Amino acid sequence: MEIRRITQYDPALLDAVRSLLGQLSPTAGRLTEARFRELLAAPSAHLLMLFDDEGRPAGMLTVGLYPTPGGVKAWIEDVAVDRACRGRGYGRAIVSHAIGYARMLGADMLGLTSNPARVAANGLYRSLGFEPYTTNVYRMKL
Repeated sequence: MEIRRITQYDPALLDAVRSLLGQLSPTAGRLTEARFRELLAAPSAHLLMLFDDEGRPAGMLTVGLYPTPGGVKAWIEDVAVDRACRGRGYGRAIVSHAIGYARMLGADMLGLTSNPARVAANGLYRSLGFEPYTTNVYRMKL
């Protein structure tokens, strides 16, 4: 298993990200090549991919990082492990890696959201030290 930040465009990786996004949510929008290239070039977005022992993409997440007057914030988005690879500890491995990665980048806070229906994911996050934060989350589709 290997986890690394993706910074160079590769059509096979675009296909893998599309597949993982589709497994994460059936309503996930279609990721275009242009949007993928934009993600890879963004200094505040860090796409981390997990590769299995045969070198195949098996999971991903994105760490977003931004400065605020209250400190440097980091956020984990789009955590996905391929269905065929679940139960191998890959989710724990990539989220643990992201925690260390955010620390390395100087983040003061690391957050994420998780659908309450994702029982295993929520248990994983709690076991890694994330605490539920009581707040209202507002969202506006633009």
